[in-house]
Formats: sequence, C-alpha cells, structure tokens
Amino acid sequence: MGSMVGIKDVARQAGVSVGTVSNVINRPDLVAEETRTRVQSVITRLGYVRSESARQLRAGASRIMALLVLDMGNPFFVAVASGAERTARAAGLGVMVCNSAQSVSEEREYLSLFAEQRVRGVLVTPADATGRSLDALRGQGIPFVLVDRVSADPAVCSVSVDDVAGGRLAAQHLIAAGHRTIVYVGGPPEMPQVRDRRAGALTALAEAGLPADALIEVSAERLDVAAGRDAGSRLLGLGHRPTAVFCANDLLALGVLQSMFAARISVPDEMAIVGYDDIEFAAAAAVPLTSVRQPAVSMGRLAAEMLLEETMGDPAGHRHRQTVLQPELVVRGSSLRRR
Repeated sequence: MGSMVGIKDVARQAGVSVGTVSNVINRPDLVAEETRTRVQSVITRLGYVRSESARQLRAGASRIMALLVLDMGNPFFVAVASGAERTARAAGLGVMVCNSAQSVSEEREYLSLFAEQRVRGVLVTPADATGRSLDALRGQGIPFVLVDRVSADPAVCSVSVDDVAGGRLAAQHLIAAGHRTIVYVGGPPEMPQVRDRRAGALTALAEAGLPADALIEVSAERLDVAAGRDAGSRLLGLGHRPTAVFCANDLLALGVLQSMFAARISVPDEMAIVGYDDIEFAAAAAVPLTSVRQPAVSMGRLAAEMLLEETMGDPAGHRHRQTVLQPELVVRGSSLRRR
C-alpha cells in the first residue's frame, strides 16, 4: 500500500506553497482563479484528503460527539443512539458509538480514548456506579452528559427516566390483575436502574397492603436474553411457584418467556410477564410483551442537545440540568388475563 498523500505533496506538484494549498481548501476566495484551478487539479489527481483530525486540533473544536452505551445488543440503546445521531447531524457533527458491554474496564479504556482524541463531548451510560471512570474526561475538561442515569452532581447534565415510578407501574398492573406474589428478575445490583425498578415494585406492594416478601428476587448477572432464560428456569424451581414476573428489562423478559414456553407454562394463564423498555421486539414476541416504555429516542435527543448547548454556545452561560422523563405502561397479551 502506498503512503498517504499529504498537503506538502500537493504543494510540490502544483508548484505553490503549503499555505496556498491550505487557502485553496479553506479560503478559496483568497487565491487567484488560475492558481486555484491548478491546485484543485493536483488534489484530484493525487487523491488528497485533508486530515480532519489535525484540522480539528488546530481549531480546538472536534466535530465528533462520542456515545458510550452499556449494551449495543439491546435495542433500547440503539434507539438512544438514533436520537443522539439525528440531533448531532443537524448540528453538523458526527457521532462515534461505542459499547462498554457493561464492563468497567472497557468503559475506562473507551473514555481514555475519547480524552486522547479530544472529542467535542461524550454521552455516556456509566458501567462504573462510582463514577470514577469519568475522571478521564474531567481531567481533560471534556464535557459529558449522563444518559439513562440521574446525576447526583449539579455540575453535570443528565437525562433519565423515573425508574421508581416505572417499577411501581409494573407492579401495580400485576397486583390489579390479582397477583399476590411477584418475582422480580433483576440484573447486577450495583446498577441504579435495577435498584430503582425494584424499589418501585416494593412501593406498589406496600400501597396494596402486601408484605415486602411478596416480591421474590431472582438475580441475573447480565441484562440479556440468555440471563432471562436462566432466571426463568430458576424461578420455575421455586418451592411455591409465583404467578407473575416483573423483569428489569425486556431482554430478560423475553428470555423468561422462552423458558416458560420450553416448560409448557402458559403465558399469561399460568404466568404473567412484564418487561421494561418497550423495545421493538416486545410487541413482536410470540406472546406480545407488556412493558414499561422508556422514551429512548427522546433521551438520546435531549442528551445531545444538552451537550451541544454546552459546547457550541457560551460555556460560562450554560446551565447544567438533570431532566427526568416519565415512563408509560404498555399493556399487551403477556399479562392481560385476570386471576
């Protein structure tokens, strides 16, 4: 493979200075038409492409916004990325999407890379519950916005959903359908979303006069379909089989649904299931899945707008804010039957 053509190569072939080539590219009105035509001809013949990263470093403003999510295998985060990308594109920016795979070490590597590349800013759903991974951005003065996570720091913007309210909606729905024992299939306990959705379910039980132990917890190491299948198999082995399941996200719920089918357990006749996120696959499941909807596209859009306000306007006049959106229960066939 040949070496990359540089601006010096263009200048040498065109018989002009590097500064003249730069002006042809960036300020063509300053260059005489004959010279401009000659330089542009050489650029075309050599296939020269300017180094955008170098230009951005000189200008001090990258045109790249980074987005780091927990799991790009989860359609919820694909929707978040879609909202962010549309907003960034409208502002003339691109979005670099990366996946931490719920790994703190991978998250730290990506955030260090973003800092090295001097991206304009970062949208991040942290895997590290302590927030220490974000020090790589703070140290370089790179703005960031938390997505699907409430910021406890008033100097940091965030966009999230009220997960306590969402968990309450899910449990209230199951209680209203006559269920008195509910299994909560949660994910890693250090994740605030998992804890908050559980807290909301407990609130609904208390409001209905039911004891806290009416919520039976079945843990999952990850928030994916395979973990849901495993959790479903374990809950079927409980001494007193419950009649309803609330899952911390839809992928877990789909895995539980698969395990019910495998065991010939009728959904919802013998087991009602409620998920969380309302991903596209929820409505398309063999038994359409009742789910707590998060406005994922709006979350991505709002987070990108916050970052643009901070990086394209007057930083001193930027007001950090923590926006909390409200969830919505979408009822489908997986939970409709009353007991």
